[in-house]
Amino acid sequence: MTGLFLSFEGIDGSGKSTQARRLASHLEDLGRDVVLTREPGGSPGAEEIRRLVLEGNPDRWSAETELLLFTAARRDHLERLIRPAVARGAVVISDRFADSTRVYQGVTRGDLRGTVDALHDAIIGVEPDRTFLIDIDPEVGLHRALARRGQEERFESFGVEMQQQMRSAFLDLAEQSPERFVVIDGNRDADSIARDVIAALP
Repeated sequence: MTGLFLSFEGIDGSGKSTQARRLASHLEDLGRDVVLTREPGGSPGAEEIRRLVLEGNPDRWSAETELLLFTAARRDHLERLIRPAVARGAVVISDRFADSTRVYQGVTRGDLRGTVDALHDAIIGVEPDRTFLIDIDPEVGLHRALARRGQEERFESFGVEMQQQMRSAFLDLAEQSPERFVVIDGNRDADSIARDVIAALP
C-alpha cells in the first residue's frame, strides 16, 4: 500500500491527541500498518529535545532558540521515523508537525514566520498529506490542558491570550492551505469528531 503522512494540529487541550489515537486504532482495525508519533519527539534524539523545550521556566528559551531546537528535533524525527515508515507503506499519524512551529514560534512567541518558513524549506521540506485542525474555544482548551497537571505545561502557562492568538494563527494557516487542511469543530463529543476525521481521510 502507498504510505501516508497525516498530522493533527490545534491549541493546547483541543483533543487532537485523543483523535490521533482514535484514528490510529481505526486504521489498524482496517489492517493498515500505522505509526502513531508526536512532536516534538518521535525519535530518541527528538524526545531529548522535547524535555528541553516543554519543561521548566516559561522564559527559559527565546523564540529564536526554540525554533532551532524544534527544527533539530523535527529533522531527526523525519530521518529516523517518518520517512522510513512512509517508504514501507505505513500510515504515519503525527500529533503536531511544522504548523505548530509556524504558530508558536512564528506568530505567538515572536514575529519569526519568515525565518520559520526558510528553515522549514531548507531543513525539512516535507508537509503532511492531510492535516486535521481540531478547532476549539481557547478558554475550554486551556482549562483542559491545565487540568492534566503534567510536567509539560511550559506553553500552557502563557495563558488564555496566547491560546486565542494560536487559534487565530492555526485558522489562518488552514485558510492558506485548504488543499491540505481540514478544520474540524472540536466543541463536540469525541465520537462525532472522530467520524468527521475518518470522513476527511485522503
